[in-house]
Amino acid sequence: MKDTVNDAGLDLLFREARTYNAWLNEPVSDETLRRLYDLMKWAPTSANCTPARILFLRSKAAKERLLPALAPGNVDKTMSAPVTAIVAYDLKFYEKLPLLFPHNPGMRDYFANSPEMVDVTAKRNSSLQGAYLILAARAVGLDCGPMSGFDNAKVDEEFFGAGTSERDSVEEFFPEGHIKSNFLCNLGYGDKSGLFARGPRLEFDQACTLL
Repeated sequence: MKDTVNDAGLDLLFREARTYNAWLNEPVSDETLRRLYDLMKWAPTSANCTPARILFLRSKAAKERLLPALAPGNVDKTMSAPVTAIVAYDLKFYEKLPLLFPHNPGMRDYFANSPEMVDVTAKRNSSLQGAYLILAARAVGLDCGPMSGFDNAKVDEEFFGAGTSERDSVEEFFPEGHIKSNFLCNLGYGDKSGLFARGPRLEFDQACTLL
């Protein structure tokens, strides 16, 4: 029998984990963010395509650039979070498939010639990777506040659009027009005083069927 995660680990990742809206004034180190990524990168994606691209916003200036895209209800929680991750996806992820999926050299050309598959594959698998990010963040001691409630087009233009390279140094990693935002995730050390009562969940028989 394989080893399993003990109860403390299950509580950390799932049962006691919460979505945070308020944050303690404690910074998140570069080392912690690197540890987070070095965990999430091992989780599966189709054809090992790994389309997620993540921009970690930490400085006040970076947060101010995000501010115009946020829904009003997401402003305070985002501006006070030590880190906000923009979980995005690369529509030219297939260019890295010769490295990531070397045992099938034709996979790169398959996607290059199938634009309808590129979009759905990038969205689905970046969403998976965003979920892995949440679990990895919890595993390294961070709390999370994933959210929608923002203008994707504004985020894409501000951080991944034309002229981005004149404002910062992300163009090398996030080429203009190739990157689209998926969702946001605040990261840090949560303030429990800002938690709501935990919402209910569906039981197995309400959500699952055995055939």
